[in-house]
Amino acid sequence: MNKDIVFADLKEFEEAFDKDRANILAMNAVTSNGINAAAKSPEAKARNQFGFSVEVEAGKACDQKQSGRCWMFASYNVMRLEIMKKLNLENMELSQNYPLFYDKLEKANHFLENMLELIDSPLDSREVAFLLADPMGDGGQWDMFRSLAAKYGVVPKEVMPETKASSNTRELDTYLTTKLREFVSVFRKKHASGVSVEELREDKKDMMQTIYRMLVISLGKPPVRFTWETRDKDKKFIRVADITPQDFFREYVGWELDEYVTVINAPTKDKPYGKTYTVQYLGNVVEGAYPVKYLNLPMDDLRDLTIKQLKDGKAVWFGSDVGQFSDRKGGYLTSDVLNVAELFNTEFGMSKEERLDYGDSMMTHAMVITGVDLDDTGKPLRWKVENSWGEDYGEKGFYVMDDKWFGEFAFQILLNRKYFSDAQREAFAQDPIVLKPWDPMGSLA
Repeated sequence: MNKDIVFADLKEFEEAFDKDRANILAMNAVTSNGINAAAKSPEAKARNQFGFSVEVEAGKACDQKQSGRCWMFASYNVMRLEIMKKLNLENMELSQNYPLFYDKLEKANHFLENMLELIDSPLDSREVAFLLADPMGDGGQWDMFRSLAAKYGVVPKEVMPETKASSNTRELDTYLTTKLREFVSVFRKKHASGVSVEELREDKKDMMQTIYRMLVISLGKPPVRFTWETRDKDKKFIRVADITPQDFFREYVGWELDEYVTVINAPTKDKPYGKTYTVQYLGNVVEGAYPVKYLNLPMDDLRDLTIKQLKDGKAVWFGSDVGQFSDRKGGYLTSDVLNVAELFNTEFGMSKEERLDYGDSMMTHAMVITGVDLDDTGKPLRWKVENSWGEDYGEKGFYVMDDKWFGEFAFQILLNRKYFSDAQREAFAQDPIVLKPWDPMGSLA
């Protein structure tokens, strides 16, 4: 082919298209119904039945609505199971508005501290430009949530309910982002005139007061102490009186947060297996935080660790690229639900490694694995997944994920380190290799 597209090329393309009647049928189907609807396989449901040999009891599916809080919802969907067991509850939710408030407050401070660290870097440096691109998104990772839970505890949903701004965060994020960029411009102008970083931190306190005010107006004021009342499965009345969020977490969730760690599968040449990694500038809480840290392992290790935790009656938080070849409404994360390759008569042939290297895939969404169907040899066939898009999706909010899709599009799991082998435990103890801020493993769910 020539350097540019010439009309002879277009004529050749058109003639080749018209020769294959399947192309005409595909065009009619897609232009009338859309790509995914036309590609959907009616047999996929039969091949991916909603039955699992190992299941963990879960609560009702929650709804994050128009917000990017899936990592918070997934964390709470695992944590709340401890409360439900201890109090014999049919169902309960923890307030997702509560960590949203503190995450945004801490992210603002974290961002401003990063900008002070980079105050002498050119404005168009890759680091500064990357951080300025999205200083106040909703997304996060487990270690960021762990830092929030350790510092601020948790509260039931009734204690700090949703607001319009927490259920639809776009407006709040827009105004917070504008203020933070404005604050950076103030920092840089003053620093250029000779003001020291120490003096700029005095300005930062007034800036953070502004962020706090915007958050309280939008999300409400977080409780310092609270009383919560409910009834258990037997209709017995329960009152948890005059307790702090931190004590509520310690008494009713009861997790030793140091024991919960993340494992990733990143099969790229720059990240050898058996090593630990962190990401530069990634986080929310500045002091006393749990730094982001992952152990990179082969996918079969992630499978085995997930099965161990499920068999022990514990659900598993995981992060994946949920938009890849999935049926959002029907609730299928399966390799065969969409016959897109057949529809377009072309193969989508990149490996997981290539998709990471070329920016085609990364973790975009966190959910919870609550079950697995094992074959007679103990190998996983499909997984039961609790999502946070409400009960109108999938089977009342639960999805089926086949094992091939899990292997291709899952990147991270959270587990108690007691399920590690001795070799894995030793590997996790290594000091982490620092990845660049834009590395795909720094993506936020």
